[in-house]
Amino acid sequence: MNVFDYLPADSPIEGYIVAMAALTALANAYLVYRVMLVRDPLGPRLKAMKQRRETLRADLSAPRRRAPRDRSMGFMKDVVGRLNLLKTREAKKASDRLLQAGYRSPDAVTVYFFLKLALPFAFGASALFAIYIVKLVELEGMLRMLVCMGAVVIGAYGPELYLKNAISKRKARLQKGLPDALDLLVICAEAGQSLDGALTRVARELGHSFPDISDELALTAMELGLLPERREALDNLNRRTDLPGIRGVVNTLLQTEKYGTPLAQSLRVLSGEFRNERMMKAEEKAARLPATMTVPMIIFILPPLFVVLIGPAVVRVIDLMKGF
Repeated sequence: MNVFDYLPADSPIEGYIVAMAALTALANAYLVYRVMLVRDPLGPRLKAMKQRRETLRADLSAPRRRAPRDRSMGFMKDVVGRLNLLKTREAKKASDRLLQAGYRSPDAVTVYFFLKLALPFAFGASALFAIYIVKLVELEGMLRMLVCMGAVVIGAYGPELYLKNAISKRKARLQKGLPDALDLLVICAEAGQSLDGALTRVARELGHSFPDISDELALTAMELGLLPERREALDNLNRRTDLPGIRGVVNTLLQTEKYGTPLAQSLRVLSGEFRNERMMKAEEKAARLPATMTVPMIIFILPPLFVVLIGPAVVRVIDLMKGF
């Protein structure tokens, strides 16, 4: 039994063969047409990302409705603005240092300069009131002036010392979480994620354990999608942290963007360097420990040991001398 048994007896076989050949040709032509017109799968995604970027940029540049002005903040802005402190070079340095301390508010610079102006007067007036009027402490005349001058100096340098302490503590937290963040970046890069996606994923994973570096990576990922130049976003990360380790990461990412080197390979090399550096620092601390413990041992351990060992003999000698 074959296919020709199902055909009518009086029908020509050549006609069916031609029809089947025509149908086969049409099917092949349709398949070729579909293959030639396959669209790039990244095209719609890139178009959607471009539209989202334009929307966010328009939202950022659009005029916003002004919130009700806080009276205290308005007073601070008036005082600082009349003295033109925000237009000096010191304002730029103060802004960078406040970013390094984690203060990203637009009014942070204004509050900082106002405190540097107001605290010396406030501390000095409080010292004068406490010493001369309330007389909480009885002091001599010269000593009173020294205490008042000390209060003024503390008020003048208090914000600077507080900011310096906040920067050092935040840098220590960033340095502590950097190796883990770099290891996660290597894993994400080897998984095929882009730099933006890798930074977003690492920021989400480190949100609870290392919130400082998580915030920095999340902000960098947002700036990479918003700013026209990717280098500007990485430079902003470097400026907000001012940490040698993050500076090395930024330089590696910039070289990867410029020369097209594999991101995972570059991050893996950098991760190995950070791991070796951390091991060397641990060995250095362990090597300094005996020298550090020498002074406490001499002061707190040896004198009690001598008393315990020699004390009974001294007491016995004293008793024998009393007997004579």
